[in-house]
Amino acid sequence: MKNHLKEKLRRGATAIGCWVGLNSPAVTEVLASAGYDTLLIDYEHGEGTVADLVHHLRAAQGSETTILVRVPSDAPQEIKRALDAGAGGVMVPGVETGAQAQRIVDLCRYPPEGTRGAAGFIRAARYGRAWPDYQATANDAVMVLCQIESRAAVDRIAEIAVPGVDCLFLGPMDLSGSIGKLGQFDDADVQALRAEAERAILATDAVLGTIETSPGGGDRLAAQGYRLVFTTSDVALLRRAPSKS
Repeated sequence: MKNHLKEKLRRGATAIGCWVGLNSPAVTEVLASAGYDTLLIDYEHGEGTVADLVHHLRAAQGSETTILVRVPSDAPQEIKRALDAGAGGVMVPGVETGAQAQRIVDLCRYPPEGTRGAAGFIRAARYGRAWPDYQATANDAVMVLCQIESRAAVDRIAEIAVPGVDCLFLGPMDLSGSIGKLGQFDDADVQALRAEAERAILATDAVLGTIETSPGGGDRLAAQGYRLVFTTSDVALLRRAPSKS
């Protein structure tokens, strides 16, 4: 199994992604051909099933775009089914403790390194044809992203950054909401909390990631140490109205 996104991040480069919430494989196909390093299929807030995910993966096949999935929760079946379908990694929302982060890492790795259930006929292993290679490489290749979305999580970042967590991903909306200032990204308290989280994540071995909340902010975020930046979404790209005369 190859994971172009993980390889790029390991080289110290910054990766650019697009958030996909509309559950359209056609949109995924267009975005993958546009050259994004990664697309994040959102199944926490977006619509879709594992069967739909397979269509997204097929749409991106042949490109070097890594497909990540934001699963609805850290439930074992959610993580296992996304990975068995062939996702390059999972993002888990609302991670708040080191024990939870360790459990997520374990669920993404086959024994003896973890507890991921194994089945040789899965799509990720080309329905069994590539099982020996997949089984041998998946533990290292699969990406684990834990979202930091609350005051409590910020306080425990050093604890959450267990070995095997590739990225600690700031969720700006819920992070602001956790201190009663939902969506108030320019508020001084929100900015202070975010800055605290950034410093704490940069002190770990995990990649700092987020989705930008202001147009043209990708370069600014990269300069601040972010190495996984989702600069837009399929919804944002489609809803841009033409200027009115």
